[in-house]
Amino acid sequence: MRTTRILAAAAAAVGVIALSLAEVATQTSERGIVLMAHGGSATWNATVSDLRAKVDARVPTEVALGMATRATIQSAVDRLIERGVREIVAVPLFVSSHSSVIESTKYLLGARADAPPDLAVFARMSHGPRPAAGAAPEHGEHAPPADGTRPVQSSVPIRMGTALDDHPIVADILVSRASAISRDPAHEAVVLVAHGPVPDADNALWLEDMNRLAARVRAAVPFAKVEAITVRDDAPAPVREAATADLRALVTRLSSGGSRVLIVPLLLSYGGIEAGIRKRLEGLDYTMASQGIMPDDRVLQWVLDAAGEAR
Repeated sequence: MRTTRILAAAAAAVGVIALSLAEVATQTSERGIVLMAHGGSATWNATVSDLRAKVDARVPTEVALGMATRATIQSAVDRLIERGVREIVAVPLFVSSHSSVIESTKYLLGARADAPPDLAVFARMSHGPRPAAGAAPEHGEHAPPADGTRPVQSSVPIRMGTALDDHPIVADILVSRASAISRDPAHEAVVLVAHGPVPDADNALWLEDMNRLAARVRAAVPFAKVEAITVRDDAPAPVREAATADLRALVTRLSSGGSRVLIVPLLLSYGGIEAGIRKRLEGLDYTMASQGIMPDDRVLQWVLDAAGEAR
C-alpha cells in the first residue's frame, strides 16, 4: 500500500510538472497571433473577444477590429511584441480571402508590395482608438492621427494566414447548421448563401470556394442538392437586383422540383445580412438555419490551423 501511495504521489508530481511546463511554454511562445475581425455590435465584439481568450490560452493572441484599420493592427502587433513573441501570424476572421479588405491588410502587413486603391478608403473610415482620458498625445497636444495607409511597423517578422474560404472546418460547421433544420435529407436541397464582394472576378473566386464547401456538405450528408450563391449587397443596384433574381429563381426551381429548401447563410454571425436574405425571399417556401458560423468552438481549431499554415 505504501509503495502504491508513493507511485501515485510521484505520478501526480509528474503531472504537475508537465502542466507547469505547458503553462511556461504558452507564456513564452515564440509565435503570436493577431486575430483580425470586422468590428460590429457589442454581441459580435464579445464573441470575438471570447474566441481570442480561448486561442490565447494556447498561443499569445491579440485582437485587431476593423477593416484594414492600421491603428488597431499596429496596436495588436505592439502588444504581442511586449509579450515577448518572436514572430507574428495575422489571421483574418473573414468569410473570404478574396476582398479588398484582405488585399489592403496584406499591404499593411508587408505581404503585398503595392497599396490597393481601396486602402485609402478604409483609412478614411477609421483612425483607430482615441487616447485614454488624461493620456499625453504621442506627438504634441494636437497631433494628427497616424497615416492609415502606411505599413505596420514591427521588430519581428509578420506572416499572414487566409480567411475561412473553403476550410474543412467551415464545411463541418455548415453541415451542423443544415442538419439542425433537416428532416429528410434525400428530399431536401441546401442553399449556401453568402454576402459576396462587388467585383465580378472576386465574386467568381468566392463561388469557387463556396462550391467546394457545397461538395463537402453533400459528401457528409446525402442531401438531394447543395447549391451556392452570393447576394452581393454592396454592389451597384443592377448587380444586386440580378443577384436577388438569381437567388429567388434558384429557390423556386429547387422547391418546384419537390425539394424542401434549406437556406444556410455563410455568415460569420447573424446581425442584419440574414434579414436581407429573408427579405429577398419573401413569398417563397424555405427554412433558414438558426445561426451563422459563430459562435462555435470549432472556430478555435480553425484559427490555430490558419496560423500554422500561414506563409
